[in-house]
Amino acid sequence: MGIATGIAIFLTIWWTVLFAILPLGTVSHAEAGIDKGDGGDPGAPVDPKLKKKFFTTTWIAAVLWLVLFLVLKFQLVSLPSMPGHWS
Repeated sequence: MGIATGIAIFLTIWWTVLFAILPLGTVSHAEAGIDKGDGGDPGAPVDPKLKKKFFTTTWIAAVLWLVLFLVLKFQLVSLPSMPGHWS
């Protein structure tokens, strides 16, 4: 796996994990009983805790990327190689 491929795979894993973690532990304004007034979405989270979620996303993505790297490095799963040219 080259550097560019490794970075692309890490970013793909990171975004996937982020979207899985975002809804965890959030409380909406409607659930908290807070009136948003005019123009506010009652389903918007009161405190989304984005810094904590970004940190959590980063270390989970790093662990998953490392597992994938080791599986490919030690050839625990063999992937078919791409042919040099298309016939």
